Amino acid sequence: LGPILLLSAPFGARSVIGIDPGLRTGSKCVVLDATGRYLETVTLFISRGQREVLEAEQVLAGLIEKHKPGAIAVGNGTGGRETETFVKKVLKQTQNKSIAVVSVNEAGASIYSASPVAREEFPELDLTIRGAISIGRRLQDPLAELVKIEPKSIGVGQYQHDVYQPLLTRKLTSVVESCVNKVGVHLNTASPSLLGYVAGIGPSLAKKIVEYRSENGPFSKREDLTSVPGLGPKAFEQAAGFLRIPDGAHPLDSSAVHPERYPLVSQWASELGVELKDLVGNEAALAKLDLSKYITETVGEMTLKDMMDELKKPGRDPRDSFEAPAFRDDVHEVEDLKIGMWLEGVVTNVTAFGAFVDVGVHQDGLVHVSQLADRFVSDPLEVVRPGHKIRVRVMDVDLERRRISLSARSDADVEAERPQKNGAKRADNRGKPNRNKGRSGSNRSAPKREFKNNPFAALLKQ
Repeated sequence: LGPILLLSAPFGARSVIGIDPGLRTGSKCVVLDATGRYLETVTLFISRGQREVLEAEQVLAGLIEKHKPGAIAVGNGTGGRETETFVKKVLKQTQNKSIAVVSVNEAGASIYSASPVAREEFPELDLTIRGAISIGRRLQDPLAELVKIEPKSIGVGQYQHDVYQPLLTRKLTSVVESCVNKVGVHLNTASPSLLGYVAGIGPSLAKKIVEYRSENGPFSKREDLTSVPGLGPKAFEQAAGFLRIPDGAHPLDSSAVHPERYPLVSQWASELGVELKDLVGNEAALAKLDLSKYITETVGEMTLKDMMDELKKPGRDPRDSFEAPAFRDDVHEVEDLKIGMWLEGVVTNVTAFGAFVDVGVHQDGLVHVSQLADRFVSDPLEVVRPGHKIRVRVMDVDLERRRISLSARSDADVEAERPQKNGAKRADNRGKPNRNKGRSGSNRSAPKREFKNNPFAALLKQ
C-alpha cells in the first residue's frame, strides 16, 4: 500500500492555500507558492457569531485576490466539511469558480508538525500552522511531503504494531526509496528529507547538498554535485540518474538518462543529423534508430529501450494526473446519509477484508471485499487502491457505533432494498410497500413454535 499512497497524483507546481480546520481555536490558513514556500498565514473563525464569519469571508477573499491560488486544500479532520462549505461559499461570492477545493487526508500531519524536521523548517511557527503547511504541500506533491513522516505513521495497512519493528522500518524505508527513485527528485527544490531517500544519498549528505545550494545558488547542471563536500564519484554515480534539473545547462539533465550515457545519446543525435536538444522529445527521429547496433557488454537491450522511452517523453511524471473528488454538498455528517444514496468517495485504506472510503462525513465507510465488484474478488487490491476515486452506494448506517456500510456493486440498488437495522433512513424508497408486513398490512409477529416432544415443555410453562 505504501507505493500506492506515496505515488498519489500531485496537483503540481502551482500556488495553493492550505487550511487546517479548527472550530474552537479557528482554522489556520496558509499560503504556499508554486515551490511550496511558505508566504503568510491568517486564522479564520467560521463557527462563531455572524460578525466573525463575515470577517473571515473578507479575509479569505482578500487572500485569494492577492495570491490567486490554483487550489485550496482543506484537511479532512474535525470541521473539515464545514470549512469546505465555507470556502466554496466565498469562491462563489468572489466568482472564482476555477479554483478547486480539495479535501486532503490529514493522517500523520500532527506528527510532522511536532517533529524535529518541522521544527528545523519552521522554528518560529506554531504547530497548527505547520500542520496547515503540510496539508497544502500534500496537495502539491504527496510524495515530497509524506517522506517527512515516519512511514508507519502515514495510516495505511493494518497490524503494523504486531510486526518486528526494526524489520518493519527497513521494509518501509525501502518502499519509500523505490518510490522516490521512480519519480525522480528536483535537485533545486527538494528538501533534505526527500533527498535523503535518493539512492547513494543519506540524511547527512542530503543536508550538505541543501546547504551548498543555499550558499552557492541553484545547481545549473548535474556535474555541479561533485563540488558538494563529501559527495564522491561513487555517490554521484548512484544518485545522478534520479536527480532532475529542469531547464538545466545540459538538455538531458531534466531526464532520467544517466550522465554516463550522455555520449551515447550525443552519438545518436550526430548520426541522425540533429542537435542534441532537438533530439529530446523527437519521437519521429528516435524511431529511425536501430537499437541492436548499440548493444555492448556494458549497455544491454533493456537499458537502451529505457533510454529511448525516456527520450521520447523526457521528465515525464509516472504518477497519474490530478483530479479532485466531488463530494455531495448536502452530505456533511453521518446523520445525513440515507440508505440507497449513491456517493463519490476516495479510497483511504485497503485491508484484507475490504476497503475504507471517505465520502465526506468525517467517518470512513467500509466496502466489504464481497461488495467491491460484480465478480469474485480474492484480494481487494485487484480492484481498488488508496487515493482512487470510487462510486459507492450506502447499504447501512449504524449511528450508535458510527459505522457505514457501502457497496460498489452495480446491483447495490437491489441490496439496499433489504430491511435495515438501527432505524437508518432510506433514500428514493418512499411509497414502496413494506415487505415485512403481513397480507392484511399489519405488522404481525410470527407465531411461536410448539415443541411437542420437548421434555422441559411442562416445566417451561410453569
